[in-house]
Amino acid sequence: MADDVKAARRYVSAVRAQQAAATKRAVLTAARELFAEQGYAATSVASIAARAGVAVDTLYAAVGRKPVILRQLLETALSGTDDEVPAVQRDYVRGVRAASTAEEKISLYAAAVSEIGVRMAPVQLALAEAALTDPECAALRAEVDARRAANMRLFAADLRATGHLRPDLTDDEVADVVWSMNAPEYWALLVGERGWAPERFGAWLADCWTRALLAPDAPPPGSTVRP
Repeated sequence: MADDVKAARRYVSAVRAQQAAATKRAVLTAARELFAEQGYAATSVASIAARAGVAVDTLYAAVGRKPVILRQLLETALSGTDDEVPAVQRDYVRGVRAASTAEEKISLYAAAVSEIGVRMAPVQLALAEAALTDPECAALRAEVDARRAANMRLFAADLRATGHLRPDLTDDEVADVVWSMNAPEYWALLVGERGWAPERFGAWLADCWTRALLAPDAPPPGSTVRP
């Protein structure tokens, strides 16, 4: 009898966990859509709850206030899953670090940027808007930018270790170039406004970084993409 009770409790707990995950997913999907459609400031918690099909109290319990929702959107957009995943555990980061040449690392990372940008750029643009008036969002944006810059320095050091980087560029300069071109604003200009396909954008990044950052005697790029 006791075992039956325990099994029933585990079942109920599993069902509740699934329901909570589904609610969180619905809230984040609704928020992402509304932030992209009408901006952060014009999107109310009530409108997010309505689109997600849940009560406002349920939304707060499942995710939290608007700044928390925005943070969750950023983290899940980066991971491509329903949960936060540290950078070192993401598949594309592991692939980049395992690649043996700078060209391969650049190609893999550029492809990841183009894929993530579909999810990430609208959220980061909403964060940029929110940061203008919301101190909590401004702090979040500063944190995200600093984290991204630190990751780009690690990427630059990884490229340096291959021996293929231009010797006249410092790691900080390499990191700054990559940081500026993987920004959501750049993605939004070419993909959002000029209508480039994300795949074309990724190939363009790889071509630009290969040409700009690698030494003349580095392995030649396998293909080039021109606008």
